[in-house]
Amino acid sequence: MKIDLNIQPLESWIQTGKEPLLIAGPCSAETEDQLVATAHLLAKTGKVTALRAGIWKPRTRPGEFEGIGSIGLKWLNRAKEETGLPTTVEVATAKHVEEALAAGVDILWVGARSTANPFTVQEIADALKGVDIPVMVKNPVNPDLTLWIGALERINNAGITKLAAIHRGFSSYEKSAFRNEPMWDLAINLKTHAPGLPIICDPSHISGNRDLIPYISQKALDMDMQGLMIESHIDPSVAWTDAKQQVTPAALAELIANLTLRKPETRNAEINDKLADLRNNIDKIDDLVIQKMAERMQIVEQIGTYKRDNNITILQVNRWDEILHKRTSYAKALKLSTEFTEKLLELIHSESIRKQTEIMNKSQVVATEKLTHA
Repeated sequence: MKIDLNIQPLESWIQTGKEPLLIAGPCSAETEDQLVATAHLLAKTGKVTALRAGIWKPRTRPGEFEGIGSIGLKWLNRAKEETGLPTTVEVATAKHVEEALAAGVDILWVGARSTANPFTVQEIADALKGVDIPVMVKNPVNPDLTLWIGALERINNAGITKLAAIHRGFSSYEKSAFRNEPMWDLAINLKTHAPGLPIICDPSHISGNRDLIPYISQKALDMDMQGLMIESHIDPSVAWTDAKQQVTPAALAELIANLTLRKPETRNAEINDKLADLRNNIDKIDDLVIQKMAERMQIVEQIGTYKRDNNITILQVNRWDEILHKRTSYAKALKLSTEFTEKLLELIHSESIRKQTEIMNKSQVVATEKLTHA
């Protein structure tokens, strides 16, 4: 399902000549010297498109550093005047919007915590009515595509046509190497729903660790995202917030230089013909997979009917464990990842349970109707 967003191309509101598009700067504006010095070093790399800095920092617990506040806008303005870099800040209230606009901030972004609250997003959207400024919307903290889309729609409905999404990963109870799970499939789904919407990746918040930023950055570009937002501090070791995920301007320049830029398409006829042949083969296999899946579900329905007629429970744990063990072993021998195989089997199993439950419920409905009419 496509969503109807009235948006302008990215190149109409931000300089896209540098590759990749790069928004960089400290997690938090801490002091005027820290921010301006960092900005000069970033500008000197020749790779940065816009300067970012946290002015108001929504923290999980009170008592933590919650941003320097409005005074930081003046520091940003000085950094902009001295380096020529356009500026961007996070806004979480109507007052933030008003102060940022008055200070001449060039781009605004809505943070993950704000995106998760439609009331907050609507307050920001109302404050933006009648204003022509680019706005970027981060994904919500939890993996909820509808919330993300809803926030983008609210901002767009306020008349903001210079619009982009920021993929910063999602919270998860499962422990992993990442601060926030990338869950690339949700970003892909957003791109499918809104093909013209630019998506920028925030490797810093996905990684939570500077060592992982190059990997996430390359992955994002390979997924055809339009740019990167990376936190950079003149001395990350003394940063007041998120020290582990910030890099120095020099390290950032090296990181960007080592990225491989790939194009989403090519005009080379020979390459396109080869891709078309390979995709045609995939289409044939996909059709066969769906056909076989339909045949499998027909057998599932027969099993459901048999279980119903013989008063056998739908779920049989031993049988499911047997399937999981045998299929994952077989898949592993065929060079398929265990994670992929388990997810696929769980999806198939869930649909099988649903179909069998439907058959059981039909028998109960019929019995109830007979009692009703008796």
